[in-house]
Amino acid sequence: METYTAMRHFADSWGLLALTLFFLGVVLFIFRPGAKKAAAQASAIPLKED
Repeated sequence: METYTAMRHFADSWGLLALTLFFLGVVLFIFRPGAKKAAAQASAIPLKED
């Protein structure tokens, strides 16, 4: 089996599942209950004067 064919087969089967789970994990991480305070603090970093 050629390398390209093996990589294509992996991407078509398990790669899609892995990226979908990664996407859902990121979305759940962003919308968790404590994320609003952390996001507000992070958004204020460029505006702080040292």
